[in-house]
Amino acid sequence: MKPVGPLMREHRLIERMIRKMGLQLDEMNRLGSLDVNFVNVAVDFIRVYADRCHHGKEEDILFRDLASKPISPEHKRIMEELLEEHKYARSVVGRLDQAKEQYAQGRLDAMAEAAACIRELVEFYLVHILKEDKQFFFPCMEYFSREEQDGMLQEFWEFDRRLIHEKYSSVVEQATGDI
Repeated sequence: MKPVGPLMREHRLIERMIRKMGLQLDEMNRLGSLDVNFVNVAVDFIRVYADRCHHGKEEDILFRDLASKPISPEHKRIMEELLEEHKYARSVVGRLDQAKEQYAQGRLDAMAEAAACIRELVEFYLVHILKEDKQFFFPCMEYFSREEQDGMLQEFWEFDRRLIHEKYSSVVEQATGDI
């Protein structure tokens, strides 16, 4: 299996959540209210799965390894765009979380900002994933030998293994405080 396999599977799951966010946006507009619980789930999914897990593998492993290769100017440009897009997504998720908190505290006008953020994320991820799928991941595998690809795949598995411990250590720390 090539290292793009796990990344592509992650894309499909992210796309499913993004579709659900689009449906939730339609529901928000229809009902005139924000489902705070759904937004909590969406924010957590994007922060942990899409960003920390998926973007983390790209940035910490794939992009790191590509930086040591003589990649084409086009692939270098796309990689730099992808890094900027990851930063943009983090910013929008932060805005969404803040708007959700304001709404939960009774500021009903914050729903418009939450809706705008959800719309931005839906539009963003559909284009971002398409760029990675069609213009970047598969062509970039040509820069790596089979052994290098196998090593990268092993690093992906190890990254996932560490991530679950990182996530839930943080959950316990937040829940228990100074205990």
